[in-house]
This record gives sequence, structure tokens and C-alpha cells, in this order.
Amino acid sequence: MSIATISPPSAVRWMAARALRDLQLTVSVLIILVWAVAILGADVVASQSPLAQDVANRLQGPSPGHPFGTDQLGRDVFSRVLHGGRASVPAAIVVVLIGSSFGTLIGAVAGYGGRLTDEVVMRLTDMVQAFPLLVLAMAVAAALGASLVDGVIALTAVWWPQYVRVCRGMVLDLREREYVVAARGAGRPPLAILSRVILPNALPALLVMAAIDIGRAILSFSILSFLGLGAKPPQAEWGSMVSSGAEVMDQWWVATFPGLAILSLVFAFNLLGDSVRDAMDPWVGGRR
Repeated sequence: MSIATISPPSAVRWMAARALRDLQLTVSVLIILVWAVAILGADVVASQSPLAQDVANRLQGPSPGHPFGTDQLGRDVFSRVLHGGRASVPAAIVVVLIGSSFGTLIGAVAGYGGRLTDEVVMRLTDMVQAFPLLVLAMAVAAALGASLVDGVIALTAVWWPQYVRVCRGMVLDLREREYVVAARGAGRPPLAILSRVILPNALPALLVMAAIDIGRAILSFSILSFLGLGAKPPQAEWGSMVSSGAEVMDQWWVATFPGLAILSLVFAFNLLGDSVRDAMDPWVGGRR
């Protein structure tokens, strides 16, 4: 339906909705790009080392020399926030990349591999999902040890079940579509049908889920570090910085700025995922 064939009020609402979606995408991409540039160029943007201590100037508020103030050891919070992103953001991306890939593969096999395979995979998935994600990740991290790598492994170990369920459901739906039945009737092998016909049609929804999950993974990894199960001092990482700042709440800047970094990126990736979903769904926003 074109704008010319609908009433003026409907056309205005349609254009406003389209502009809002574009604005969401623009804002999300802008926030992510700003953080990407700042994190990658942290050595240039931040003039001070994130590990350099200056106890004589400890717990100083924001100033021209220290835009985000200093922490308990006199370290520049601005520099630590930028360098901390080099731990938090890549860790979250690795968790989502591995977890989504493994979960999608297992979910596809469960949905297309027959009743027995489906039952085995889904009961295993139910066992993992019976525990809250963060509680199980904390248990795995505590067993492995507290470090950046072990925190990533702990989250990856519990991140895949949600993708198994989503991918399995989509495969069960898509396997009965006409084009899949036609491919099966044409004699294409099951593996080729799954990899070249079904999965490409399931990937858009899974990509949207992964985009949103990057923000959730940043938050989850920061929580592990906040609890002492992720990155360890003196390494700069947002969750551990918030934990350190919680000890000196009167000096608000120590915890506030790394917390705002987490908030802004989680917000941006959620907006990005929502915008991508709208772009891929022809039934959203009146684009019927």
C-alpha cells in the first residue's frame, strides 16, 4: 500500500513511524561507532596510562586534566573507562559469537534430525535452562577461576540454550514450507536442504537476537567482574571499576562513568536489534 492510496492522517503516521525507526538506527549506530573509535584509539584519546598511579591526587573530581576524575589510587578514570572497553566489548562479542553459532547448529540439528535427536537435545537444553543464566555462569566461573578468559568461557558455556530453542522452533516451522517440500521432492540431500534452504531463512531472526544479545552479554560480563569472577585488578574493566567505585560512593564519578559506558552500549545494541528487526519484518510499521 503506497502513501498516495491512504488517508492523510494515516500517511503522516506511517512517515512518522518510518522516521522514528530510522532515528533509532542512526542513534544506535552513532553510539556504537563513537565507542568503537574511542576504545580502539584509547592510547591516543586518553593521554594517561590506565595503570599509572598518583596517590597524591587520589579521588579527585572531574577536571580538565582528568575529565572523569581519579580513583582510589589516583588513576585516571577516563583512561580506564576507554581501556576497559577493550576487555568488556570484545568479551561480549566472543560470547555471543560462539554461543549463537553453537546454539544455532544444535537447534538446527534438533529441528531437522528426527524425534529422537530432538528429544535428546531439548532435554539437555532444558537441564541447562533450569538454572538462571547468571547463577550458572557464576558457578562455572568460580570453578574455573577468576580471570578475563575464564569469565568468557563461563558465559559461553551457558549462552547457547536460548539459540537452540529459537532455531529449533524456526526449523520446525520452515521445514513444512512449500519451497522446502519442493527441494525435498527435487531430491536434494537433507544436509543441503538444511544448510542452503532452511537456515538462510532462519538467520535474519537469529541475527536480530544476536545484536540485542551483545548488549546483554556486556552487562552479564560486567556483573561477573563486579562480583570478582571476571577481570581482576589492576586490569581496567567496566564491571570491576563499578565494584571499586561502590566502595567510595561519596566520590560518585568513580562508579558512575563506567556504569554509563555499560548503560549506553546496552541501550545502543538494543536499539540496533529493534531497528534490524523492523527492517527485516515487512509487517512492522504498516508496511503491508
